[in-house]
Amino acid sequence: MATVTEENPLVEGLERLPVHPTTLVIFGGTGDLAHRKLLPAIYNLAHEGHLPERFNLIAIARTEQPHEAYQQSMRDSIRRYSRTEPNPEVLDALLENVRYISGSFDDASVYDEVVKCANWFDERAGIVFNRVFYLSTAPQFFPVIVEQLGTHKMDRMKGAEVRIVIEKPFGTDLASARKLNRTVLREFRESQVFRIDHYLGKETVQNLLAFRFANTFFEPIWNRNYIDYVQITAAEDLGIGTRAGYYDQSGALRDLIQNHMSQLLALLCMEVPASIGANPLRDEKVKVLRAIVPPRLEDVPEMAVHAQYTAGTVGGERVPGYLEEPGVPPDSHTETYAALRLHVSNWRWAGVPFYLRTGKRLARKVTEIAITLKPVPHLAFRERGSLGVQPNQLILTVQPDEGVSLSLGAKIPGNLMRIRPVNMEFHYGTAFLSQSPEAYERLILDAMRGDASLFTRDDEVEAQWSIYDPILEAWHNSSEPPAQYPSGTDGPEEANRLLEFGHHWRQL
Repeated sequence: MATVTEENPLVEGLERLPVHPTTLVIFGGTGDLAHRKLLPAIYNLAHEGHLPERFNLIAIARTEQPHEAYQQSMRDSIRRYSRTEPNPEVLDALLENVRYISGSFDDASVYDEVVKCANWFDERAGIVFNRVFYLSTAPQFFPVIVEQLGTHKMDRMKGAEVRIVIEKPFGTDLASARKLNRTVLREFRESQVFRIDHYLGKETVQNLLAFRFANTFFEPIWNRNYIDYVQITAAEDLGIGTRAGYYDQSGALRDLIQNHMSQLLALLCMEVPASIGANPLRDEKVKVLRAIVPPRLEDVPEMAVHAQYTAGTVGGERVPGYLEEPGVPPDSHTETYAALRLHVSNWRWAGVPFYLRTGKRLARKVTEIAITLKPVPHLAFRERGSLGVQPNQLILTVQPDEGVSLSLGAKIPGNLMRIRPVNMEFHYGTAFLSQSPEAYERLILDAMRGDASLFTRDDEVEAQWSIYDPILEAWHNSSEPPAQYPSGTDGPEEANRLLEFGHHWRQL
């Protein structure tokens, strides 16, 4: 079978190759991510015929329970969270090859059991299955599991491919990311490591590549000569819910900007790679990230704003402020909103500001990229009653209403030359009349194939952290508390100071 290596990052036609028989091992198999996302994704891959014909699943967690109990909980999760109605025959066939191992992640006997169970699957089938280890655990267990896999000689296997998938967050700052990278790469080769960012598995994020590199008319204007500024928004209307323990140690910048939004920025700004393969694609993204000069500590107040939501009204309901949420320390300075102004210092983008913002308890849930072109050089239309000639905008919506919108100036019907903005729109669902697969379906399948195109590389992770480390340090050392904004609004007034002359935030 053709394989992906560092020398051969992507085999032509890889997406059409069958997936080698695989044993998938999920550490944290009883966690929320596993039940809501991973297990339903695995079922949908089976339902659509994308899983290999021979597939086994080993789940590991601390809860004591027999195989049958875990299989039943997996059945319940798939019925509840699957995007398709479960087919009993497909589900039964999938569950038949599911095994459960209980124990602590630092217990060597657990890994002995994993080896024994995986070898039993091999012996029963008379073949050697590929191994994929999926770390769906709290981050503090990543190095523990990696080292145990190395100690038990599970990082290599004769006659089969071994890969490891590591969930976010990959480090909490540059130093911890480098330390984790060193730990992982002591046991695994970089070509075996799949650092997951589920945003890259979204259809509309991948569509960024299609719109940029499969359409001729975008390229001539995709530069500083025609683009005035770019805005990337990831807004949520929900609060932190029951995630105070995690969120108060993370904050908005680590939770979304450092990973998801940085990936959107890199895909938006990158040069066309020689091929859409793992290493050519990631090479170009790293160039973009390295072109963003990290701010000096004294410059952070001028290019970054952090804030916390206070009590307010969302969807007609009164909601508490962040400091009133269960489990949040009353003196917490953790940001629930972050906004930045960044510059990509290269030939294509010099002088174009990129505004990034994300927050909890905002007016509505939306993730979008808004590209505003420069205004026309001479305004010839001045008829009364005209709404004016506005700069053209290209809006790429990632969620919830996936699609693309282009605003144009058009004449209002009548005897006068009156102008108003109109939109040309493409909606993903109506255009293709199909439901988009979940991001985890694509990413799990790619990990089993060995295609790392939609996963982050070690130098990419470190380049991302290099940008944001000074911002986190400045906020941590500041005696000033975060700004505040009422729940259900567009964010704090302080975010407006980031905008250059004539620019404005899009209304949520």
